[in-house]
Amino acid sequence: MYRLQKYIINNLSILFLSIFLPLFSIASVIFLIKLATYTAVIQLSLWEMTQLYLFVLPEILFYTLPVTFFIAASLTLFRLSTDNEIIVLFALGIHPKFIIQTLLKPAMILSALLAFDFFILFPHATVLSSNFVSYKKGEAKFNLSASEFGHSFGNWLLYIGKNNPNGTYGDIFLFNKNKKEEILISAKEGEITNDSGILRLKLTNGEGYSYSKEKFSQIDFETMNINDTMSSDQTLYRTPLEYWLSNDRRESKNHMLITDTLLSLFPILSLFLVASISIVHTRVQKGRIYLYLFLGIMIFYGTTLGLQELFSFYTIPLVALAWLGATYALYKKTIVARF
Repeated sequence: MYRLQKYIINNLSILFLSIFLPLFSIASVIFLIKLATYTAVIQLSLWEMTQLYLFVLPEILFYTLPVTFFIAASLTLFRLSTDNEIIVLFALGIHPKFIIQTLLKPAMILSALLAFDFFILFPHATVLSSNFVSYKKGEAKFNLSASEFGHSFGNWLLYIGKNNPNGTYGDIFLFNKNKKEEILISAKEGEITNDSGILRLKLTNGEGYSYSKEKFSQIDFETMNINDTMSSDQTLYRTPLEYWLSNDRRESKNHMLITDTLLSLFPILSLFLVASISIVHTRVQKGRIYLYLFLGIMIFYGTTLGLQELFSFYTIPLVALAWLGATYALYKKTIVARF
């Protein structure tokens, strides 16, 4: 029995890899095209594009692995059926439940990995990706250059006389006016730094003037830092549980919890359907395996998405139990009763 289980798992592994790699490549290309749209708003280097891709990698794996397992398991049994190996096993007295039990172990392992990916890795990757894009968008707002027009730097009006070859700026003037006083600052050199969302203008070798109705003051300085907090929304959280329980984007999170919990269970819930559509007697049955694969995926995804508005979180047990009961009844009628 051990050798037979190993033989079935080996066939499953080969087909799984041959299906997963193309699906993963296609999904990666789609996500890379989506990431490329960010370049219309922000400047991204090759390394930064790689970082963004790594942030979406858990999501790509989550949506490709369940479908890959369902297709690979079905095609594995269908291939064994067309080679009459399944028929030989049944003729030797092996019950169809042996096939289900053989596939159950990899299905449970995959479901556990999908749950870990969704509940643990996904929050980290989502927050890192969101903060990174927000950071780059805020940084893009301050793409300063020398021109005859001024720039806005927080509450300051900023004029830059020239761009230096080393990346700094020369002949800088800042002006700030409020009801009580006016402030004018000039400096020979300055540079912009971005420290965790805090934009800092570092000035060197300059003078500052302050004027109000009561007094006029003037200072000389070697170094002066002027900070401006960028208007970027940074998401902070400590644990994945804190992420899922927070009220930020609550409706979207509820949708993801329902949908992705069922997708995590899909490898286990689909085992009876896998056996029902892929174990055939080629002499008396016509294999419509690809049609059944398509319909199975569409019906499961469709019911998962369609019932959420009506049943909310009750969709999880409702869809899981209904799908398990319906596919088991189909398995009993088409496989157990016949073989």
